[in-house]
Order: sequence, then structure tokens, then C-alpha cells
Amino acid sequence: MIRPRNAMIALMLLSSLAAEGKDKKKVILPVDVLQAQTVLVVIDPEAGMAIDAPLANRTARDEVEKKLMNWGRFRLAMNPSDADLVISVRKGSGKIAGPTIGGIPDNDPPVIFQPSPTDPRVGGQHGTPPPLSSPTGNPTQGPHPQMEAGPSEDMFLVFRGQRSTPLDYPPVWRYVGKDGLRSPGVPAVDEFRKAVVEAEKQLANNP
Repeated sequence: MIRPRNAMIALMLLSSLAAEGKDKKKVILPVDVLQAQTVLVVIDPEAGMAIDAPLANRTARDEVEKKLMNWGRFRLAMNPSDADLVISVRKGSGKIAGPTIGGIPDNDPPVIFQPSPTDPRVGGQHGTPPPLSSPTGNPTQGPHPQMEAGPSEDMFLVFRGQRSTPLDYPPVWRYVGKDGLRSPGVPAVDEFRKAVVEAEKQLANNP
């Protein structure tokens, strides 16, 4: 059975791509996004574990975090309440739909092996982290096989943070592309950085 939120995401992305094809005008990022200082990187809660690449989403999340830290614009947060932005990542499988293993929690608090006093993570995690989106299906079902539908390419979505279930709201910026989350380049972060720089230029020219 294809999960409803996955189907909704796929339709949303297809609609946005069609709209972008008709209107080539660039969309300026909102001012609050440009003022953001903290970011939480998460795996799309609806993304299952690929049977042939079980660590693909976790690796993508780690690589995005590293790229953001190298950028130096944001500090990494540990939960949505401490994050001005929430970035959801999801590795593409090259297929519109396929079998995965669902019910595996991928967004546990990260283990920090080399904490730095000059660049600490923001906030702390105690107990069960707050939900990133409204639950679908049976949350007590545990690991189970499922049919997963979604974009065949890598997905990088930026949401506003500091709100309950931030992933239930429309993203403020998105990038979908082949190998967009691939290390060492992580093109999705580069494209987001370009969008930020362009938006700041436009804002400066049109205060």
C-alpha cells in the first residue's frame, strides 16, 4: 500500500515543477528565512529504508549537515523548537515507487563524537523528540514492508521551524535532482546557498 503523504509530496512537487516551467521568474526567499540562524536536518519521516541501500538516508543527512557547517551560516539544532529552519532530506531510488522497510525511526538525536565549544549544537534532547509531522498509519506497527511512492530523485526541502509538526506546512524552498545529496559536492546545499545569496541581493536592491 502506498502511503498517502508520500503520494501527496509527489503531486506537490510535480505541480510546482509545472508552475516553474510556465513562470521563469525567480521566487525571492522570505525575509525570515534569510534571517534564520539555526537549522535542524532530518530525514523525511515517511521515507522507508531502502533494501539495497539501508543507510542511504542517514548518510545523506550527515553529508548535508557537514556541508552546512562548512558553509558557516547556520548552527545545527537538535529539535524543531530550537531551529529557525527544518531541512528534510530524502534519497531518491531512481523509481517512482518501490518496496522499502517502514517503521524504522531515523531521526533519533545525533551522537556527537567531537563536540566543539566554538560551534556547539543548539539545544538538547531529553526524552522522545516532538513529531515533525502528523502521524500516518499505525505508529506502533514497528518495522514492516511497504510500497513507497515519491520522487525518483534526491529531495531537499526547507521548512520554517519553531512550530509544531513543521513538515505539515508547505516548504519555503525545495530542490529535487539526481545526486543532489551526493557527497562530496552535495549540490542541493550549493543551490540553496545560491538562492540565499540571490535573495539577499534582490532584497538589497529593493528594500
